[in-house]
Amino acid sequence: MTSPALVLVAHGTRSTKGVQMIASLAEAVSKELGAGIPGPGTDTGEAPWVRTAFVDVLGPSPSEVLRDLVTPAGEAVPAVVVPAFLASGYHVYQDVPREVAESAHPAVVVTPAMGPDPALARIMRMRLHAAGRQPGDAVVFAAAGSSDARARQDVRRAAGLLAERLGVPVRIGYVATGAPRIPEVVADLRASGARRVFIASYLLAHGLFQQRLHEAGADGVAEPIGVHPAVVRLIADRYRAAAREVVRIRAR
Repeated sequence: MTSPALVLVAHGTRSTKGVQMIASLAEAVSKELGAGIPGPGTDTGEAPWVRTAFVDVLGPSPSEVLRDLVTPAGEAVPAVVVPAFLASGYHVYQDVPREVAESAHPAVVVTPAMGPDPALARIMRMRLHAAGRQPGDAVVFAAAGSSDARARQDVRRAAGLLAERLGVPVRIGYVATGAPRIPEVVADLRASGARRVFIASYLLAHGLFQQRLHEAGADGVAEPIGVHPAVVRLIADRYRAAAREVVRIRAR
């Protein structure tokens, strides 16, 4: 039986760094799963294909990638779709299922989104420390934002995970959609007596949104989550659990 392919689905971006980050993440996950061969083999012990797809701005779309997952013999390769999103909003609940349906692929399992997850909170804590944040410094949890209430709930959960790691409350601010905006939160913390304010970036990659964090008036800004070994393991674990489900479905 052919090993299920992994399709890593991300939000499209015009940022070259963002595109490179997704490509690097896919390559790192491929290595984690033991890939490096031309394609799927004839038994489940061989490593999977790893492909990237985008739900906005860029291509290829998830449906295009899924339709292209075919062995040399013309058989559809089963697939695991991993949404590389830090919160589950419209793209995860609407776009990804629609793309899977449009592909007419016979064997696909979609995993939960990457975040929120304790692994991401651990990375954010390390990024804050590297940015110079010290005990007693106020922290703003910076997310891109969403009009979807489910995504905002995920952001609150993620902020709670970071607060647990830091042992102090954190304030949420949004870069693009939603309120309060990050400069407002920074200013409010200063008005409330905070001597130093640091921003924890709940973003995957460098780009326009990360640049805006540096313009928000904080004393320091943590790097985005990026291609960290814990992120790679998180995606690989999502894949492995779903791949077992694909095998069970095909065995019925």
